[in-house]
Amino acid sequence: MKFAALAALASAVASANAYAITGDTVNCRSGPGTNYAVKKTYAKGHDVTLSCQTSGTTVNGNSIWDKTSDGCYVSDYYVKTGSNSYVTKKCSDTTTCAAPKSNQATVNLIAEYEGFVDHVYTDATGHPTVGYGHLCSNSKCSDVPYHIPLSQADGKKLLADDMKKYEKCITAMLTSKAVVNLNQYGALVSWAFNMGCGAAESSTLVKRLNAGENVNTVLSQELPKWVHGDGKVLPGLVRRRNAEIALAKTPTSDKALPVKC
Repeated sequence: MKFAALAALASAVASANAYAITGDTVNCRSGPGTNYAVKKTYAKGHDVTLSCQTSGTTVNGNSIWDKTSDGCYVSDYYVKTGSNSYVTKKCSDTTTCAAPKSNQATVNLIAEYEGFVDHVYTDATGHPTVGYGHLCSNSKCSDVPYHIPLSQADGKKLLADDMKKYEKCITAMLTSKAVVNLNQYGALVSWAFNMGCGAAESSTLVKRLNAGENVNTVLSQELPKWVHGDGKVLPGLVRRRNAEIALAKTPTSDKALPVKC
């Protein structure tokens, strides 16, 4: 009887910590944000047990992400916890691993194709911009920590800071099957910087890398497909894709992915 009572108590505790998924098909990701790779999906009504919660990408006004017992993160917006606040402990480790820093060859490649302007100007979309395509937070670019007009050296430092977003999303979207050196990683970062993280994550290129295919084969076959604008082949994009492929094929012993934490 004592064993049965303990088992019933354990079951009750487990049920109390289990919460239903409210969305139809909800992605559980490798980190707390929509740029991270999808590890699995949950069907509506599936119960998940939370190991901890943390902050991440805001989804419909909710910035909390729940780490499930499966070891992946799901937006709290899609979990019926009955609260918009934390219902369990905060995660001590909010991400999988830090993204590798791009090498100087990658910074130089992106700088060459982005072009440099030392003063603040308004880009084609109406945003105040400076340096190698840095989008400023205001018309005076007061968020830039360097003297304007920018030197090219400071412009490249600013560019390296802007690249962190794309380093992070490339790292997050690739699985451990993608074994990538630092030059191949640089080619991927340049491509994502140019085309956007969302386009990169949904691409055949990333799917093939995550299937464990040879990196240089995939890049040589897939990058040349990303050369169109308004339905036309753009010579500038053709040159950039060729430069990215050349960088990827440049031998190096420096490893990038998968990251060892």
